[in-house]
Amino acid sequence: MIAAVVGMFAHWFDRKITARVQWRVGPPFFQPWYDFLKLLIKEVIVPEGAQKFTFLAAPLVSVASVSVVAALLIRTIVFPAETFIGDLIVVIYLLTIPSQALILGAFASGNPLASLGGSREMKLILSYELPFLLAILVPVVKAGETIRLGAILQYQGTEGAVIASVSGVISFVVVLLCMQAKLAKVPFDAPEAETEIMAGAYIEYSGAALGLFKLSQWMMMFVVPLFIMMLWIGAVNWRQTPLNIFFAALIYIGIILFMTLVRNTNVRLRIDQIMKFFWARVTPVAVIALILAFLGL
Repeated sequence: MIAAVVGMFAHWFDRKITARVQWRVGPPFFQPWYDFLKLLIKEVIVPEGAQKFTFLAAPLVSVASVSVVAALLIRTIVFPAETFIGDLIVVIYLLTIPSQALILGAFASGNPLASLGGSREMKLILSYELPFLLAILVPVVKAGETIRLGAILQYQGTEGAVIASVSGVISFVVVLLCMQAKLAKVPFDAPEAETEIMAGAYIEYSGAALGLFKLSQWMMMFVVPLFIMMLWIGAVNWRQTPLNIFFAALIYIGIILFMTLVRNTNVRLRIDQIMKFFWARVTPVAVIALILAFLGL
């Protein structure tokens, strides 16, 4: 519930800032809620020849995986000492499932443009996932090579934020770029590309099925920035003081603002350009950050 509400707010904030950049008024505050409810009451049309079960199950799996991630992250914030070893790996794995669900749903629809979008989504995952994992290893190394989210939070509570180091700054820049791709925002929105392949993987989705995919996207706009904040900034132990809540909210809004400004000041890249960018440029930078982390910098 928290992820859905905050995610809808983030989506509205993204659209509102975009409108202001383009000298428009933008949508009202409750527009994401209106859009979601409108989709829920519309008919779900399954294309002829589609794999019906996979086609309809994909959005449900997507929302379920993001919901589990949100629950894990919020529990870690509230009870950092009661997390389990390996929860970081679980979160990373679950964050890939929405993209995998989208790929399966696109291929199950039987639409050539949807399959093209699914193929691009697959290549996008292969592009950003490696530098994303390498960047995450920097907080892991800094916190004593632990793979427990609570331990990383507690380390930053005593030793300072990971971002306050050279390797932390470099890996934070890398993970922000990977976040832009994971959320499929411009310039890394090739799988959707509305002006090119008419929403790509989503082209055959309608009604509640499309609404669940949209809800999954909005929830990702909550869990991915929150995940990044926990690993690099650590200032999200909201049980301490109201000032921590305010500070964490400002950081979160800043990350969303960064994402919005990037997508409004860049053009869409081709999928081959995206792959070359992440493999040839971002990945080496992530490796350098990891080496610096091992050197204690």
